[in-house]
Amino acid sequence: MTVREKIQQKERESLADCAMLSEKSRGRQIPEKECDLRTPFQRDRDRVIHCKSFRRLKHKTQVFLSPEGDHYRTRLTHTLEVSQIARTIARALELNEDLTEAVALSHDLGHTPFGHAGERALDALLPRGFRHYEQSVRVVDKLEKEGRGLNLTFEVRNGILCHTSGEEAQTMEGKIIRWADKIAYINHDIDDGIRAGVLKESDIPKEITRVLGDSKTKRITSLISSIVENSRDGRVTMDPQSLQAFEKLNDFMFEAVYLNEYAKKEERKVPHIIESLFRHFLDPDHLPDYLRAIAEKEGPEIAACDYVAGMTDHYAVECYKELFIPKAWNL
Repeated sequence: MTVREKIQQKERESLADCAMLSEKSRGRQIPEKECDLRTPFQRDRDRVIHCKSFRRLKHKTQVFLSPEGDHYRTRLTHTLEVSQIARTIARALELNEDLTEAVALSHDLGHTPFGHAGERALDALLPRGFRHYEQSVRVVDKLEKEGRGLNLTFEVRNGILCHTSGEEAQTMEGKIIRWADKIAYINHDIDDGIRAGVLKESDIPKEITRVLGDSKTKRITSLISSIVENSRDGRVTMDPQSLQAFEKLNDFMFEAVYLNEYAKKEERKVPHIIESLFRHFLDPDHLPDYLRAIAEKEGPEIAACDYVAGMTDHYAVECYKELFIPKAWNL
């Protein structure tokens, strides 16, 4: 037996009936020879970790644009926290951790610069709209590796597409990501809000802290425990009391942080930057070669969106300066 076959045998013996076995994967869009060392989901995880769009996440905004300090979350640190939470749940429910991790690490690859402000700006520019979860699938299918894509398995791609809203993922592992994403961002946004001085732990309503706990660690543990204790038969869910408190916490965060003037003060500049870059790159001659091919096949709007959405915050700002801000003359 190869190492992969031994791993797959262990999956059959140890995972729950509702888990997704790697040997039962629906496969890749382009068939490939199996690896002797890794299962298909392990290979997907590795491809994501080594791709360029994953590395760019470290310079993409989570909540606070251009924060002054080294400890605020970025898309990369958010992604790692989602992965940790999701793997904890998957292990407790005896699900496939490799599939769970692959989806978690790739779920935000299509996110724009400047966080959700950038997403809203691109959404307003495109007739078909812009949704980061669809763009994340597009990144792994068409944009990575100079247009060749990563050729990931169906289950990972489905988990990425369904991680935010709408139709649920077709696997339990994929369903976990939607919950892990929410648990991660609400709790680390509380942490960043406190660091930014726009929030205090004591501001969180007592009706929430009595159920979920009065610290980041307690809340995350409480929410994960509720999911583990209440998920079964293909469903991932919480007990009603925890779910109600979690929803109230989300509502509280919108008022206290997500709509806070200090936290959002730089966002009013984002639409102008995104639109200026988008309109400049509507000219295919300004795009890399592989995106010119997309412009010819799918239209210049799609190619310009692909390029701008892939930018980091820093690169978008520098690109804007280079294109639209006059340089000092050296006379």
